[in-house]
Amino acid sequence: MRVLVVEDFEVLARTVGTGLRREGMAVDVVLDGTEALERLTVNRYDVVVLDRDLPGVHGDEVCRRIVAARSSSRVLMLTAASTVKQRVDGLGLGADDYLPKPFDFDELVARIRALARRPAEALPLVYELGDLTLDPSRRVASRGGRRLELSPKEFGVLECLLAAGGRPVSAEDLLERVWDEAADPFTTVVKTTIRRLRGKLGAPELIHTVREAGYRIGAS
Repeated sequence: MRVLVVEDFEVLARTVGTGLRREGMAVDVVLDGTEALERLTVNRYDVVVLDRDLPGVHGDEVCRRIVAARSSSRVLMLTAASTVKQRVDGLGLGADDYLPKPFDFDELVARIRALARRPAEALPLVYELGDLTLDPSRRVASRGGRRLELSPKEFGVLECLLAAGGRPVSAEDLLERVWDEAADPFTTVVKTTIRRLRGKLGAPELIHTVREAGYRIGAS
């Protein structure tokens, strides 16, 4: 999944970003509301971790604009405002969840993953294709009953391909969904990850290269 962290305390923002990347997420970090809105116009995010008291555009206004745009991004407010009324006000703005500071990092990860499982359209809890299965919530993939030892990026690419239901997924879309803004769009990182993934699946023919369209998974 791709996550946008919006937090003006830079040390906390960078720490959260690093921790979420270690959990296999693609993470962009910004320090004010103005830049957050700019990123939201050009990138698709599954979850926005949003502080309320932001410089530039206030976090409340960022949340309002996300909701008004009918964005599929889920909003998790992460803020020092901890009273019941403040939490109610935050949820009233259209936020999907609310976590007061200080917070437990494991709880933050669990809440982000729970929100990401609530997209605009229902998706299966577990993807299956022949003897291949992938469970996004448990971060487990297996083939023929054997667990696949995948890197976070390999897992993310496989999840995107399975979610597409046999439709081609472009390298650009994979780069956007699985990597973050630090990725160089001119590298061969997607092609390299696809090659490693084919090897770990033990069935190179399962992932097809579709000329001028990208990659798709399924029978030829």
